[in-house]
Amino acid sequence: MILFFILAVLSVVFSLLVIFRRNVVHNAMALAATLFLVSVLFITLDAPMVGALQVLVYAGAIMILFLFVIMLLNPAALEPRPAVWWTAGSLASLALLWELVALFFYRPADFQPSPVAGNFGAPEALARSLFTDYALPFEIASVLLLVAIIGAVTLGKKAS
Repeated sequence: MILFFILAVLSVVFSLLVIFRRNVVHNAMALAATLFLVSVLFITLDAPMVGALQVLVYAGAIMILFLFVIMLLNPAALEPRPAVWWTAGSLASLALLWELVALFFYRPADFQPSPVAGNFGAPEALARSLFTDYALPFEIASVLLLVAIIGAVTLGKKAS
C-alpha cells in the first residue's frame, strides 16, 4: 500500500512537470517518466501484461514519436502564457483537487470495492477484448497516429 502511494505521488509530480516545464523536451521526458510510473502501478496491481504494454506502447513507441515530432518542428522557446489561461487552469485545478479530497474522505457506509476479475491483465483476455469489444477504437487510434505522423512529416518539410 505504501508503494502504491509513493508511485501515485511520483506520477502526479511528473505529470505536473509535463504541464509546468517550459522546455518541450523536458515535458516529453516527464511524460515518459509518468507513463513508466503508471506501468509500475499496473504491475503492483497484479497486471504485469498491461504494465509491459504500457512501457512498450506508450513509454516506448508513442514517446519516440513525440520526440521525433519535437525534433522535426524544432520549437523555439515558448511565449509566456496569458494571465487568463493561468486563472482558468488554476480554477480547474482547484475544482479537481476539491473532487479528489471529497472522493478520498467521503465513503458511503455500504461501500465495497468491486472485485477484480481473475484474468485481469492476462494476455488472452486483453487480446480478446481488444480485437472484439474495442476493435473500432483500436483502428481509429491507429488511423489517428498515422495522420499525426503524416502531419509531422509535412510540417517538418515546410519548415526546411
